[in-house]
Order: sequence, then structure tokens, then C-alpha cells
Amino acid sequence: MFQVFEQAQKYIHDYHVKMVDLKFSDLWGRWHHLTLPAAHFHPEIMQQGIGFDGSAVGLKSVKAGDMVLIPDLRTGFMDPFWDSPTLSFICTAFEADTYATFENDPRNIAMRAEAQLKASGVADESLWGPEYEFYIFDRVAYEYGINRASYEISSAEADWNSAQGGHGHYIPAHGGYHAIPPKDTLFKLRSEISAHLENMGVPVKYHHHEVGGPGQSEIETPMMGLIAAGDATMIIKYVTKMTAHAHGQTATFMPKPLFGEAGSGMHFHQHLFKKKRNIFYDPKGYGCISQEGMYYIGGLLAHGPALLAITNPSTNSYRRLVPGYEAPVNAFFSLGNRSAAVRIPKYANQADTARVEFRPPDASGNVYLMLAAMLLAGLDGIRNKIDPQERGFGPIDQNIFAWTDEQRAGIKSLPSSLNEALHALEADHGFLTEGGVFNEDLIHQWVDYKRNVEYFAVRNRPHPYEMSLYFDV
Repeated sequence: MFQVFEQAQKYIHDYHVKMVDLKFSDLWGRWHHLTLPAAHFHPEIMQQGIGFDGSAVGLKSVKAGDMVLIPDLRTGFMDPFWDSPTLSFICTAFEADTYATFENDPRNIAMRAEAQLKASGVADESLWGPEYEFYIFDRVAYEYGINRASYEISSAEADWNSAQGGHGHYIPAHGGYHAIPPKDTLFKLRSEISAHLENMGVPVKYHHHEVGGPGQSEIETPMMGLIAAGDATMIIKYVTKMTAHAHGQTATFMPKPLFGEAGSGMHFHQHLFKKKRNIFYDPKGYGCISQEGMYYIGGLLAHGPALLAITNPSTNSYRRLVPGYEAPVNAFFSLGNRSAAVRIPKYANQADTARVEFRPPDASGNVYLMLAAMLLAGLDGIRNKIDPQERGFGPIDQNIFAWTDEQRAGIKSLPSSLNEALHALEADHGFLTEGGVFNEDLIHQWVDYKRNVEYFAVRNRPHPYEMSLYFDV
């Protein structure tokens, strides 16, 4: 939005901005913020920043937690959810004493991944198109303790309400794909979300109801640069939740909030350009994908198990990644097959559109780390000429769930649990540390937190269904 501070200052004056909000990502992918009156938004902030405790958000240890935030002026947008006119910026973290770039700030890691791409000589630009799936519910309640554990979700669209009487236009399980009103009760809400996004500088390609009957929706954006895609993801999650909240509803990007219903993924379309030429395009290649594109696919699939520790870093992620749904559980590629980990869209067959789609990811991670990790995996595939066909990753263009167990046995599997993915990351992360994009300390911190704070905490708790299975033993 702005190139220099004076432009932001003039905008604040001209549009009577009262507050300046500084938003930043913690290590795990959640936004935090602090707010200052517009009168205190001085030029010195661009050099000295605003202090905060980095240890409280996973960025630093308690003994040396002092850090500063410096806003990226290009990210400015008016926040529509404040009563007072409020200008928001996305920030990155810097050292509090030297003002040097903080190495483990997730947004800075994504920037280093982009620099690594350019330094490689393979390409000078990557473009990304995430697909945002989420649920909008009317109410959620949950509790957990020593002697009780439960959750309950309410959705006016769900056919589990049909016996109560009413309008009768309910959506059955798995029946929500492109549902039309009156079954689709969320079209106005999604349009309001989209209007907010457009006004905030985030373009929307389209929105629609997704497969999940009780309120699943999807928003897509056009292809955009890596940092732009990361910023857009954070804004989309924020706007979706805030718009639903304003209407007395609640939105979640949780991968699997409902048993037996479609999960919510965040598929990433991606391709590389060099001097404005799409290096993934070859009209004679399989799916119009070039040899470089094939090597990139090879990198994604060869490093797939480790990648999932970053792109699917929640215990709930692996309740979505189960056989029988469109969610991919096997490491293979295909043309148009939505059960493949890497899908080549049939309709993206032109010089400017040819691309690949990595389908396992969901929105439970840190999008900046996800983007960086996928790019580095693909680059490693190109650098080491990892041919996916020679590695046994396909292509497979049949419905593998119709195969026999013997036929499926030859397909490489992706991790089926967070702990399995974390073990894979421990064994395979050289592609991430190449060129100093990620560092070993961050990998160890990530694995330790995800394993001990999340995985074991869930594994060690009795599940309500276990009472039905085992209480009478």
C-alpha cells in the first residue's frame, strides 16, 4: 500500500486514522497484535521498532525474549472490524539491541526461501494459489478435564436438524459441494468476507459451498508471489473469523472438526518462472509439465513425509488424512486425480498456467514456514534431478481406493500421525537448512514442541469413544 513512511503518514492524516495496529505471526502460525494511537506512529518506528516479548510467542527463550516489531509498509490496509478508523500493518521481528533481522521469524524465513530460489538460478519467481477450506458453525462448546471430555457443534445447515422441523432445506453429509440457496445459507456471509478482502487488497477468485454439509465453504485467490500468498493467508483467516463473529457465528480452519464429514485442507497450486517464462510448461510433457516441473514434483514427494511435519503439524491433521476421502494419504502424482498428493490440474495446460498442486496441507500450521518448506523441497528435486517416475511415485490415474490391498501395497504412504511426520523431519531436513533458510535449532524446537506439547498431550488423554469400547472390560 505504501512505499515510504511519508505516504503512510499522509494517509493517516487524510483519512483521519485514529489507531495503527501491528500484526505479527508467532512460530506456530497464529496472529498477535498490538495497537498504538496514530499520533504515536513516528518515523523512528521504521528503524527502532516497537518492543515485545518474543519468548511469549515461541520466537525466543525467556532469558533473552526482548524483540522489536517493524511494520512492512507495503502491507498496510484499513481494518474493517474496528469502530475507530484503524490502519493495520503486517510486521516482521528484529533483534531488540542490534536491530538485525531475527533469523527465526517465520516471515523472514519465507523471504530467505525466495532469496534461495533466485540464488539457485533455477527461477527468479514463484507463484502460489492456496485454496482455503473452512467451516462456519452457529455454535461450538467443548471441555476437557480429569473426569470429563466433550464437544458439541451446531450448524443450521446440517441434516441432523431435520427431525426438529423447519424449512426442510438441509444439506446431507458430503452433499454440500456447490450447494445453492436456500440450502447454502452462507452465501451472503462469504460475499461479505470477499468484499472485505477485496477492499483490503486481497483479490478473490471465487467462493462457494464445499462438500461438507454442515457449513463447509471455500475461498480461492488468483496466483500470487510467495510472501504475498503468506500475507493473504493470514488476512483471509482473520477476516473469515471476524466476519463470522460479527454475525454471531464462528469459523474454523481446523482440518477435521466433524467425524464422518469432509475435512478442510489448504491445497497449494505452485509454479516457477524465470524471466517471466513458466519453467513448468512443456506442451509435450505429461500434463504439459516440463522435466524441471517433474523434478520439482519428485522433490515434493521424496521429502513428503518430512514436509507434512510442517504443512500438517497438528494431531487433528491426521484425522483428515485418512483413506476414502479426497484427502491424499499416498505419495504419488497424477493428472487430475484428487486422491494424489500431487495433482496436475487438467485445465492448467497453457504456457502461463501449467502448474502442480500439493494437496496434503491444511491451515493448522504456519503458512510462511509451509511455503518456504514446499519451495525448498521442490528446488531440491530440481537440483538433484529427482525423477518421480523413477522413484515409483506414479503417475497413477486410477482410483486407488478401488484397487485391491495387494495393488495398493506398492504405493508409498504418507505419515498417518503427527509423531510419524516428526520422525521423518528429524531424519530428513537437509533440504530445509540448505543455504541457511531454516536452521537446526528451529527444527529441534519445532519437533520438541509439536511432540511434547501437542502429540503426547492428545495421545495420553482418554477419548470419549473409548468409554463405549472398553469401560466394561
